[in-house]
Amino acid sequence: MEKQQGLRYHEFGKAESVLRLESLPVPEPEAGAVRLRLLAATINPSDYGRMDGRYGSLPELPAVAGREGVGVVESLGAGVEGVKCGQRVRFCDNEAWQEYACLPSDRLMPVPDEVSTEQAAMAFINPPTAYCLLRQFVGLEPGDWIVQNAGNSAVGLAVIQMAKALGIHTLNQVRREELVEPLIALGADQVVLEDSGWERSVGDLTDGKPLRLALNSVGGASAMAQLKALGDGGTQVTFGGMTGEAVRFPTRYLIFSDVRLAGFWWDQYCRKSGRAAVEKVMHAVFGMLAEGSLHLPIAGRYSFSDYKGALAHDQRPRLGKILFIP
Repeated sequence: MEKQQGLRYHEFGKAESVLRLESLPVPEPEAGAVRLRLLAATINPSDYGRMDGRYGSLPELPAVAGREGVGVVESLGAGVEGVKCGQRVRFCDNEAWQEYACLPSDRLMPVPDEVSTEQAAMAFINPPTAYCLLRQFVGLEPGDWIVQNAGNSAVGLAVIQMAKALGIHTLNQVRREELVEPLIALGADQVVLEDSGWERSVGDLTDGKPLRLALNSVGGASAMAQLKALGDGGTQVTFGGMTGEAVRFPTRYLIFSDVRLAGFWWDQYCRKSGRAAVEKVMHAVFGMLAEGSLHLPIAGRYSFSDYKGALAHDQRPRLGKILFIP
């Protein structure tokens, strides 16, 4: 039986402890399915959450790691129509860190020819999250202001570029001074350092205009600073918790500023909204990638055999994604 390389874990725990490079069988597509060959896969924070058992949905063990990548259709099972070998599509959405996988043909998500393979490999989780954060919660208009923490994260970089394309101004919280200039170069309007007290003079940063939307993926004091800075009736959307610190219940601001709290999880949006809604969001994301108003930076490329180096690089300060290239 033909073999392939894959990164798999047999128990939940820290990625560097539980992840293993294994020899796995190359699958054959059943009727109605196709076999995909991986071209590039991404490392995401949610990959760690699934491996250590903390994520919102967990796999049966043993499991191949990785949630995002792009592949090419290599062979067709019996009865498959409307799909061609050589067509690029999203790779298996929860077992992406392997060279081959099979998927039912009705679950395939094609990649437009105008979008490069590496950009497509990073397009299926963070950019649609950014797009929904900007479009689903507040009716933002050109000239409006928003604030986000972790402005250098993958979602943060997408928010900056998408907001600029939509005429929306961004105020971005970061932890390191060296991130200020790169984010400005990408289109950020303001970049502030966490714990600098920026929320006390937010009007000076926004020319007196209110912050209508706050995007929180950090938690703790960073999230509270946003709540203090939001304008009356503003909305804070939490979609991550990088520090592991709780978001304090902002009694004062709920009462006196009428701020609203909401949450967002792209996986849940996909399940509840259905394929047509997901395709509409992805059409917008692919359009921005194709026209160049959105470009996702890459910090490094690794083979599966050097997965330890990839994980180590991913956990260092960086600007951009780490890719696995088989």
